[in-house]
Amino acid sequence: MIKAILFDLDGTLADTALDLGGALNRLLAEEGQPPVPYEKIRPIASHGARGLVELGFGLHRNDPGFDALRLRFLDHYEDGFQHETVLFEGINALLETLAARGIKWGIITNKPMRFTDRLVPALGFSIAPAVVVSGDTVGVAKPDPRPMQHACEQIGVDPSQCWYVGDAERDIVAGRAVGMKTVLAGYGYIAETDRPEEWGADLRIAHPLELLALLPIQAV
Repeated sequence: MIKAILFDLDGTLADTALDLGGALNRLLAEEGQPPVPYEKIRPIASHGARGLVELGFGLHRNDPGFDALRLRFLDHYEDGFQHETVLFEGINALLETLAARGIKWGIITNKPMRFTDRLVPALGFSIAPAVVVSGDTVGVAKPDPRPMQHACEQIGVDPSQCWYVGDAERDIVAGRAVGMKTVLAGYGYIAETDRPEEWGADLRIAHPLELLALLPIQAV
């Protein structure tokens, strides 16, 4: 029996790529570098600050100066992380149907609390999440399984009775590690060089509402 469905945030519930890209391009402008076009930013958006700084500056995360650029990126993102971010089409209809079926929902994201705590209430969810676990809530982030375990503890549901929906390999790895059924959000931020068929997701959807057709019939 499914008692809860937990979701990644960026690229799964919310389309955050435009605001993430805006932060990167403002930082690049400060450094006298050309902007990165949106079509290159979107597939990397799920990788957050580190992935975008790597994309924009051609640096690796162990290179000198990388962490300073990452922190400046986060400052730019904080200045504009709610400008163009919206829920993906169908998310509220999905959540309302889950609630009608007695299924809890929540968020497990690698996004830091400084953003999550303000963004989630501003997104306009029609049903409030039962739990929100950010990238720094338990001191480690996905693919470490501890955020998944923490979310389940907070809502009082065994991981075996949860599904996890996400658009990145780390989402699938973390969910599988605790025994959740995993669903790949194929509409999310997946790069051409990614190999999602190798990530081991149990199911894949191309639109949020496709999840409903995959749910087993169960008593409320």
